[in-house]
Amino acid sequence: MMKVIITGSTGMVGQGVLLECLESPKVEKILVINRRHLSIKHPKLTEVIHNDFFDFSAIKDHLKGYDACFHCMGVSSLGMKENEYHRYTYDITEALAKTLFLINPQMVFNYVSGKGTDRTEKGKVMWARVKGKTENLILNMGFKDAYMFRLQMVIPKKGVKSKTTWVNTIYALMRPFYPLLEKNKNNTTSVKVGQAMINSVLTGSFTKILDNHLVNELAID
Repeated sequence: MMKVIITGSTGMVGQGVLLECLESPKVEKILVINRRHLSIKHPKLTEVIHNDFFDFSAIKDHLKGYDACFHCMGVSSLGMKENEYHRYTYDITEALAKTLFLINPQMVFNYVSGKGTDRTEKGKVMWARVKGKTENLILNMGFKDAYMFRLQMVIPKKGVKSKTTWVNTIYALMRPFYPLLEKNKNNTTSVKVGQAMINSVLTGSFTKILDNHLVNELAID
């Protein structure tokens, strides 16, 4: 049994992870940190509304006693300058990770990254450099364990939706092809991402950088 913190639970990936944690007998307590309330009520679920994601000191007492953090927050780099994307990607993750590490360095910290992330931090693609810097921060922080979920195609299940209208439109058009897409090992589902998050804490993996194929493997009980 584990206690987990989830960020980004109003987004598509975070929703999927939250649903799997709520349904799993392996998870006994869930804390979500959001800017706005969820429409979900559950005996396992505790919600903290927090507006300043660049400083978590005000809620640090709520963060004690957890085994893992599933950091599913993320923004699109579309239309963003590098300094702005860096602020909403690296700076927020740094603030969260440093606060959690001071409270409990023995926790597992999972970060939702993306396929093509550049850990050299020197490539030509802006978002990939910033994500790479963020991955390096977490992997070098000193947590008991940490996993980078480099997701690409994630098929939403169980009613999970994106906060972005055009993304939902694309998924609606693709829905008839879901059975075929799920057969491709390079695709994954919101269910498998959630299951892999849980199993990363219970069983772990030698590989810390997980693409969709490895996420699918880790999701298997």
